[in-house]
Amino acid sequence: MFVYNLNKNEWMIVKAPGAPPPRCGHQAIATTVNKGELWVFGGEFSSPSESQFYHYKDLWVYRFAEKKWEKILSPGGPSARSGHRMVHIKKQLIVFGGFHDNLRDYKYYNDVHIFNLETYAWHKIELSGVPPLPRSGCIVLATPENKLLVYGGYSKERIKKDVDKGSIHNDMFLMTPEKNDQTGLKWKWVSVKQSGLKISPRCSASAVLVQPNLAYLFGGVFDEEDDEEELRGTFYNDLAGLDLEKFQWHIVTLHGKKDETTRRRRRKPKEDGQDDTGDKDASDDETEESSMPVESKVVDDDGIFTVTIGPASTSVTDKQQSTCKDMFVPSPRINPGLAVKHNVLYLYGGMVENGDRQYTLNDFYSLDCRKLDEWRTILKDDLSLQTWYDSSDSSSNSDSSDEDDSENEQMDVSEN
Repeated sequence: MFVYNLNKNEWMIVKAPGAPPPRCGHQAIATTVNKGELWVFGGEFSSPSESQFYHYKDLWVYRFAEKKWEKILSPGGPSARSGHRMVHIKKQLIVFGGFHDNLRDYKYYNDVHIFNLETYAWHKIELSGVPPLPRSGCIVLATPENKLLVYGGYSKERIKKDVDKGSIHNDMFLMTPEKNDQTGLKWKWVSVKQSGLKISPRCSASAVLVQPNLAYLFGGVFDEEDDEEELRGTFYNDLAGLDLEKFQWHIVTLHGKKDETTRRRRRKPKEDGQDDTGDKDASDDETEESSMPVESKVVDDDGIFTVTIGPASTSVTDKQQSTCKDMFVPSPRINPGLAVKHNVLYLYGGMVENGDRQYTLNDFYSLDCRKLDEWRTILKDDLSLQTWYDSSDSSSNSDSSDEDDSENEQMDVSEN
């Protein structure tokens, strides 16, 4: 586990006994309870050769004050899964969705489980209303009204033997508490009508609240099958905003650093009789709007691979479009880490594919949410330093299994 110190601008590794086994596709939530806690649920483990693959259903907590991990043993929790989402509302952890795949069969979920942070008890709840379809890789956010917003995601279903069909969801739901409920266990599903700019369908994007009623979404992927039934992904690196009162989407446009020469010129008072009509006409020309979808190919600075960026419709001025093209934007990716502190949005890592290769990123950026001027690079990722290992480079005779079949298997966490 790593912690980034904002004051020192450095990463620190946290070494604590009894840490959870290695995994990905899990969920982690930080709370301020007991001087800070980090809760981790579920996830999956896959060996390099993909001969070992199983899902977890364990719940862990790291207590920052005590600097130690604890595995929480509480019955009645969600089944083993990954790709689910977990949020913190009041004194509860709420888990939604996810999937389970044992290489022989798979299942996607739309169930809801609540973990009480006071009683340490799990509750599976049955909601009224029409629920979202089962899915993983969706966006789930806790709103200021203690509601749960669910957007998008991915699922697949079996059409016939050895033939599966994947679906990218772009619908939106609210999970709202029932009136006069004192238990915190009675909820209902409400379908939400979205407005504003319709962003491209995607899954595995990341989102975070930047204001009480404003969320930012970054990245994601749209997968589609080619003629040979191979998945090809279109990755995104646009930054979208969602008004949580109107459920209205918009593209977040960066303004760039202000030109000091231009600012001084604007502050200079006009001389008597000076005609500013020409400036007004020029300004009017600049406000001519364009809403054409833009699709382009971006090559990584190191020339490692080419990523196709999906089209993003937006309505901006010609001048803004020119500025946006020239400004730096983090590369397309899925599942980046997003966090907001002191009105600054931090974006870390993620994953991108190039053919049958997957690249794990460790770059780090920040964006001032008040200025919205430009992305600041904290740490650049040099993909040319990465080494690609084919799955055939590793061999194992172990069969895939669930966490249930591997309770006695011990795995060490190696720290390099």
